[in-house]
Amino acid sequence: MVYYFHSVRLDQEKCKGCTNCIKGCPTEAIRVRNGKAHILEERCIDCGECIRVCPEHAKYAITDNFADINDYKYRIAIPAPSFFGQFSDKVSDIEVIATLKMLGFDDVIEVALGADYVSMAYRKYFQRDDILRPAISSACPAVVRLVQVRYPSLIPHIIPIESPMAVAGFIAKDTYSKKYNVDMDEIGVFFITPCPAKVTAVRQPVAGQANVDGVISISEMYGLVMRNISKLKHYPEFLKAAKTQASANGLRWARPGGESIGFAENISHVQVQGIPHIIKVLDQFEMGKLKGVDFLELQACPGGCLGGALTVEDPFVARVYINKLARKRLSEADISDEDYERMINEGLLFFDSEIEARQIMSLDEDVNIALSKLEKIERLANELPGLDCGACGSPTCRALAEDIVQGKAYRTDCPIELRNNVKDLAERMLELADHLPPTIEDTKNKE
Repeated sequence: MVYYFHSVRLDQEKCKGCTNCIKGCPTEAIRVRNGKAHILEERCIDCGECIRVCPEHAKYAITDNFADINDYKYRIAIPAPSFFGQFSDKVSDIEVIATLKMLGFDDVIEVALGADYVSMAYRKYFQRDDILRPAISSACPAVVRLVQVRYPSLIPHIIPIESPMAVAGFIAKDTYSKKYNVDMDEIGVFFITPCPAKVTAVRQPVAGQANVDGVISISEMYGLVMRNISKLKHYPEFLKAAKTQASANGLRWARPGGESIGFAENISHVQVQGIPHIIKVLDQFEMGKLKGVDFLELQACPGGCLGGALTVEDPFVARVYINKLARKRLSEADISDEDYERMINEGLLFFDSEIEARQIMSLDEDVNIALSKLEKIERLANELPGLDCGACGSPTCRALAEDIVQGKAYRTDCPIELRNNVKDLAERMLELADHLPPTIEDTKNKE
């Protein structure tokens, strides 16, 4: 049995069985049975949509805690570009980096620097003639998993280049170990994440390598920074030592369209944010309707990474902050050809393994039995009301048909079917009552 790690978890004590989550899940990974939600592990992509829509806060994300950095002798923070967008324009990126060091990190390497390397790799990738187009960005792990689960035929179109997080993780360990002559195993790299999907990408990479030892949510680190940033005046050495490394383009990866800014000026590209919109585009892609498009920049969260489920600031406001910070930096990164080639030669920019489709429903190992069950599913799906209301605890009528055939639900779970059955039963009882012989009481009443 395949093991799947998931950052998104369910607190059944808080769950009220409201079905909001099953309607918002893009991969039909949630069912409500016996008044409680259940997550189907093989279908979940950890996008965090259920966290957004749950009114009871019964869905949450597993992350590491800040205290976990003490498990390592040397600690390096690699904040996502979106982390800097959480702070008002009265707080500079230098102050944020200095505060992270004051809190206990030995160094801070921006993931935006990893984005600069990835942009360069993308630019060179699109100079090739043998790539499949449209090519799909591999930066958002929720999108990659969505393709695995729902669009396996499109997997070859995913760009086989590591995420900015993975690249920054390697840079952090490599640079620090060489600078101070310490063992890489003693260095703990902690990513500050805007979403649960990246937690899963670290714990169970789809392909390639994470190069990260722990993942802390932006919401936790934001609170710590805001509570301690005023103390910088007592520790000027942290401010003096703090510096940024990434370009404006690398920083803009946090926002919608940020990936394309760095490399896609001369190619045809489509930018889409939000899982529902991504599904519509990928549906068109699968039907062959995206001719002439070279690149798909897809971000699962509305507002890009600035709208991640683990952020604190409104994504539209955060975008203003990111743009202001970016204007203070050079547009292009200062990356030498030698540095880039070294990353390539060490196998640190391209995946070292292939992405595989995820098996989400196995009806039976016997092909004949599986085909028979598939026929039953088709027949049931056509007989059910087709309203896809979710009241049965399954997201759609077809999903309910699948659940029934697999022995995980009953036809009477559909309230419309149940109502019709009750109505038929009542009518039959009335007919039966009309044909019953008169009772002694009936005879007395007639007399």
